[in-house]
Amino acid sequence: MGQTTDIGRRIELVPLDPHFGDVSIGLYRQQYDGEPAYRVHTYSHRAGAGDRIASVVRAMAVLGGMERDSADRLRFPCGHVHNLAVKRVFLEACKLEPSATAEPRPLEILDKKSGLQIKVLSEGDGVYRVTAHGEGKDRERRISFIAGGLMKLAEIDEVSGTLDQVVFPCAHVHDAMIGQLLVRAPNVRAVLREQEAAASRGVLAAPSQQDG
Repeated sequence: MGQTTDIGRRIELVPLDPHFGDVSIGLYRQQYDGEPAYRVHTYSHRAGAGDRIASVVRAMAVLGGMERDSADRLRFPCGHVHNLAVKRVFLEACKLEPSATAEPRPLEILDKKSGLQIKVLSEGDGVYRVTAHGEGKDRERRISFIAGGLMKLAEIDEVSGTLDQVVFPCAHVHDAMIGQLLVRAPNVRAVLREQEAAASRGVLAAPSQQDG
């Protein structure tokens, strides 16, 4: 019980890591130096488990634009909690092969449903504007839908009076996070269903229940 308290409150779980013997990996939130910090943890004692956790931490730092300290704690440079977005960053980091090099995603995608090229522009002070280019259809509708998808995936706000602009309450730039979430925004309903399914899955197994 003391170990659970030390590592913080679990906010996300990968119950079966396909890249490392189906062990459970959890994402925990804790307070460190007065700010929210995140820790990736497994109870598995399998040889190489520490390296696997380190690979997830490195990937999260790149994919989410996060900082990591010498103890492999992660935090956002703005010092704020972005719980929903960090869950997605964690899940995407766990999907990467341990040997793969994580790279931040561009702020541009092809929206397959409309055929439009969607690009998100940083306007400063945490504001992002969704734009669309090309010969696709339903331009305004898709812009509005994708902006709404970003709001749902990152718990960010709509800029009042617009359908194409969103803003982080922390008023900081989060390009890496937006790039990571943009690829999911056109299919946000499926992502939310995935998140609900993940939330209903078991608990992180104790050492006695994990192989190794």
